Amino acid sequence: MKAAIYNPYWDTLGGGERYSISFAKVLVDLGYEVDIEWKDPEILKKIEKRFGLVTDNVRIVESVKRGDGYDLCFWVSDGSVPLLRSRNNILHFQVPFKNVNGNTLINRMKFFRIKSIICNSRFTKMIIDEEYAVKSVVVYPPCDISKIKPKRKQNLILFVGRFSQLLQSKRQDVLIDAFKKSVKRGLRDWRLVLLGGIEVGADEYLKFLKKKAKSYRVDFIEGADYKTLVDYYGKAKIFWSASGYGENELKNPEKVEHFGMSGVEAMAGGCVPLLYESGGHREIVDNAKNGYTWNKLSEFVRLTINLVSDSKSLHQLSKEAVKKSGNFSYEVFSEKIKEVLR
Repeated sequence: MKAAIYNPYWDTLGGGERYSISFAKVLVDLGYEVDIEWKDPEILKKIEKRFGLVTDNVRIVESVKRGDGYDLCFWVSDGSVPLLRSRNNILHFQVPFKNVNGNTLINRMKFFRIKSIICNSRFTKMIIDEEYAVKSVVVYPPCDISKIKPKRKQNLILFVGRFSQLLQSKRQDVLIDAFKKSVKRGLRDWRLVLLGGIEVGADEYLKFLKKKAKSYRVDFIEGADYKTLVDYYGKAKIFWSASGYGENELKNPEKVEHFGMSGVEAMAGGCVPLLYESGGHREIVDNAKNGYTWNKLSEFVRLTINLVSDSKSLHQLSKEAVKKSGNFSYEVFSEKIKEVLR
């Protein structure tokens, strides 16, 4: 059996690309030979370095011809609806596209060729179902939690997310502001670690962030490999995210966190998450049980100071965070995908 995978965003190597390569892994486990369309033949090596995922029985080709001649085609949408030609077509939305004229006659005709529409969160599904007048299914992204374990903890606050400003800003600038305010409120002997990819459009924003963080204990880890990522997940105590801060999630849903895979991975490492309350973040954290969501910067700082000051609460939340991360394992993902394929 042969399968085709198309994703227009491989050069970013973010959460959506982990989703796609994990889908490929499920197919390989089911006996498929998998072709990925991409212009760079070295992308599999980059995927393995970034995500720690072995890509045996997967090859890079110039074109998958919209699935023509394949038994299955998995296509990541850029907002458009392709005319797919494999025997079994699956369209995936990792971005909650809005106001793209999704419910046109031509799109409705194309949907006849598509067996399943998959979204990465209930938030994305809500937007997509309305925009395209469809009924999609939710399959949460697979987080490789089996390889991420709590280690000897250090006074580190971690954020993981690309440094580019493309489509969705991860708002590392807000995290730096929060760290400065926390220091002024008495945070001592802690470091903020900002770790992320630098593949596309990151240079100017990084310069801005480094200037903003000057004289504070802020570390920038650029283009880290998977081993480094796992190490920081294990030794950090707290995970911060301000992705989507300042955006109206209903007017501009593409600009907030569609799910938040790095938050789940951090939880697997025993980090207590403090996530901005928007988009898919609400589907990750059970507030005050295994972490917190926040709305205002002052609340964000207060929650941080309270956690740092209460080691018992921090430890309990950490244990619960590890438990909750199990809901988003590769094994759960694999079973859900197999259900869709059946």
